[in-house]
Amino acid sequence: MMLRVGLLCVALFLGGLFINELQAQTTKKKTPPPFQWVNEPRMLPTGVQHGVFSSPSMQQDVGYCVYLPPSYATDTDRRYPVVYYLHGGRPGNENKSVGLAKYFHRYMTSGDAPEMIYVFVNGGPVSHYNMAERKNAMGEDVFVQELIPFIDKTYRTIADRKGRGLEGFSQGGRGTTRIMFKHPDLFSSAAPGGSGYATEKRISEDNGRENPGLVFAAGDNTWDLARKYAETKEPPVRIMVHVGTAGFNYENNLDYMKFLESLEIPFEKIVVDGAPHSAQKIYDERGLELVRFHADNFRRSGALPAE
Repeated sequence: MMLRVGLLCVALFLGGLFINELQAQTTKKKTPPPFQWVNEPRMLPTGVQHGVFSSPSMQQDVGYCVYLPPSYATDTDRRYPVVYYLHGGRPGNENKSVGLAKYFHRYMTSGDAPEMIYVFVNGGPVSHYNMAERKNAMGEDVFVQELIPFIDKTYRTIADRKGRGLEGFSQGGRGTTRIMFKHPDLFSSAAPGGSGYATEKRISEDNGRENPGLVFAAGDNTWDLARKYAETKEPPVRIMVHVGTAGFNYENNLDYMKFLESLEIPFEKIVVDGAPHSAQKIYDERGLELVRFHADNFRRSGALPAE
């Protein structure tokens, strides 16, 4: 009897070890990979290329993806306006939003939208934010000060704010809003989507603190930067806020739009009924409007010919 009890205890003990090992393996599989400035893509949509450039500040390569429109390879004397797309989530990865290129390609090949270049940005360890206290974590500066000049030098862009737009969703919407108000001299159009403005407001009200382990520079948030931009509203940036009514940031996007109105900052909006917190779902319903928003602005500025 004692022998049987002993064997049963051993079996239960070994079984427990086996289950713990399986749980550990499962947990390990779910752990996101560590941040990298270069991420090789598995598959890329039609028209999209993956590239790298050498960051002068970090002395290392940084990845990006670029969608080149259908005529780019053959119309070699032509220059194109460019839209920079900021992905959602953390940490950064230049491949996160490349699936949207299928919409751009469809609209441009069908003639529903004029041809433009789209660049997909790696936002850095804390996507699209500068984190000066961390090594190689100045995501915003790498984008604004290094990637944009590289793209203008490497591809046939219209290297001027009149031919440069900005767009992003979720964390990328937060980045788009902050950067468009900090650098209106660089972008003539900006389309922030699904942005977490409630989090940004908390950062504004708590001395840059998003949470105990994440503190940003004072004033580096969408609320304080909007107030500063409102003092002059120069140069003017054409803004399109977009959000889905079923997204968890819907209500705080409404609050932020009221805030912009209180500052008398002009903006347009796309509100997609029933759409969740998903850039793809918004593009399924209203993506052509977003692409045409940038294109119409480029026409107004002279970067694209009038229709």
